[in-house]
Amino acid sequence: MDETEFWEIIDSTREAAEGDPEEQADLVVDRLVQLDPDAVLDFARHFEARFNRAYHWDVWGAAWVLLGGASDDAFDNFRCWLIGQGREVYEGAVHDPDALADLLDDFDEEVDGDAEELGYAADEAYEQLTGLETPDLGLPRPPREPEGAALDFEDDRALAERFPKLWDAFRP
Repeated sequence: MDETEFWEIIDSTREAAEGDPEEQADLVVDRLVQLDPDAVLDFARHFEARFNRAYHWDVWGAAWVLLGGASDDAFDNFRCWLIGQGREVYEGAVHDPDALADLLDDFDEEVDGDAEELGYAADEAYEQLTGLETPDLGLPRPPREPEGAALDFEDDRALAERFPKLWDAFRP
């Protein structure tokens, strides 16, 4: 599975789920169990590589602004959700997290920003196909700390300066 196929699965399942992250995760599993186990592992590698790439202080800061706070677990779930939004939103956010203000049509912190189940979709599909747990994907270990310059999430002024568009749109 190449990158284009990966994003096609993400996009088509998001559209079919009408943006519901839990439904999207179920649809991803449904799509993946139609493939062979190696293709499911390829999907898992694409997902994990993007998940690790988004492990950045600025992405975490954007999640903090959007969600009104984001613990370690909430940030993990946000990164899954970010991938689930598709290539344009994901790449835009990783390149410039403040651009999420322009990339998101709407955002409701009560229902958006959390797609934990999407992070397990490939594992579930692989287990359904093989009866086995997903093997090691052979990817480099993620860094212990997020990339980039650390942020003080408790400093509203610093967050507003770092993410002016997000702050204006979601924390007026």
